[in-house]
Amino acid sequence: MSEQDAGSYTPSEYRTPDGAPSDIVVFTITATEKLSAKKSLPVRKLEVLLIQRKKWPFEGKWALPGGFTRESETVQACARRELLEETGVSDVHLEYFNVYSDRGRDPRGWMISHAFFALVQETYVANRRTSDEASDVRLLPVEEALAMELAFDHRTILQDALDRIRLKMLTTTIAKEFLPERFTISELYQVIRTVVPAFEERNFIRKITSTQSRKGILEEVRDRSGQPMMSNRYSQRPAQLYRFTDYVPELSIYG
Repeated sequence: MSEQDAGSYTPSEYRTPDGAPSDIVVFTITATEKLSAKKSLPVRKLEVLLIQRKKWPFEGKWALPGGFTRESETVQACARRELLEETGVSDVHLEYFNVYSDRGRDPRGWMISHAFFALVQETYVANRRTSDEASDVRLLPVEEALAMELAFDHRTILQDALDRIRLKMLTTTIAKEFLPERFTISELYQVIRTVVPAFEERNFIRKITSTQSRKGILEEVRDRSGQPMMSNRYSQRPAQLYRFTDYVPELSIYG
């Protein structure tokens, strides 16, 4: 911008937003062991962290954690700070995914919200707590949360974030964050379907271990003598154990 252009710019001539909040969608996968004499996989659920608002607007309604960005911080810093202040959750990797600016999304005025999401292990949200802004903070099953009348446009934000993590589950190795280092193919399949219920592959074992584009992602676990290591923790019959490698396949829409 030239000095002449700078001199002709008058901030008061332009309408600015009344606020620039950050909203945060934190997902986790919970696992509960089944109380049964027969061995079986634990019950896994995809859940989202919500707060119950204590103040106007939408007092008493469930919402995503978030708040207004201060002039001295970035929207990323705001997201981390608000998540800690409202829920007690910290040290999670947040990814920016969208901005929300529809007219009337917030009764307090023109608010342009920046949204972040995270898919983390349950331990990261285990010590969650309430704050001055929230009367309750809770993990809720995603489908239950989507069926609720959430504050602001948070249902839309939640749905958009859900679409993003479903894509990540199918295109990255993020599933390994919810598995032990050594796992069976059945455990991996269950984690994927917990996030992406529509995913169904009858030949999953063959495809994940032999298809050319996926070779090298997993490897069989073997003992020191080279014999396959097996597990019957969740099944009557021993199943081969696998682990993720560091290999990242090159993906192409043309390959």
